[in-house]
Amino acid sequence: MKRLFAAIPFPLTDESIKNLQQLQDKLKDDKIKWVDFQNTHLTMKFFGETPEDKIDDICERLDIACAGIEPFKMEMTHLGIFGSRYKPKVIWLGFKECEEVIRLHQNMAEELEKIEIYEDRQNFVPHLTIGRVKHIQDKKFFQEMIDKFKNRFSQKNTIQEMHLFESILKSSGPEYHVVETFRFM
Repeated sequence: MKRLFAAIPFPLTDESIKNLQQLQDKLKDDKIKWVDFQNTHLTMKFFGETPEDKIDDICERLDIACAGIEPFKMEMTHLGIFGSRYKPKVIWLGFKECEEVIRLHQNMAEELEKIEIYEDRQNFVPHLTIGRVKHIQDKKFFQEMIDKFKNRFSQKNTIQEMHLFESILKSSGPEYHVVETFRFM
């Protein structure tokens, strides 16, 4: 079994990293598990624990889903949270609506269904997870910082590929290995 997910790499600019470091510094008294800046990606599908004999079928379906998708631009525009203002769970960076990524997600859902891998119940919200909230000391201050940093993230990347990753969980944090790469042409 391998713990798998399909994702689009989205490397952060120095400016975005600087803003994240400032946010981390402001929230240093809270218990937040921050994502390594080198691992930022847009998860398209989380497969979880997957039998190794199913990986070739997944790769074939993902390859078909990516056919006809050309390189495209994605624009990161803002900071947000999942959960409520009173009980935040995830801090993330969001994107301007992007037709290509929505089309790719729909293609993937259709193709993966053919091998009995079904879509999650949640709506697909393209985002980069940057922190998982464990405990907040001062919820009002936390929300003030989220609001203060909300519009400090503006970055455009050209998206040329998607990867199937294996995620190996370690005490130091997850380690990602590329299983397969799907290039947009």
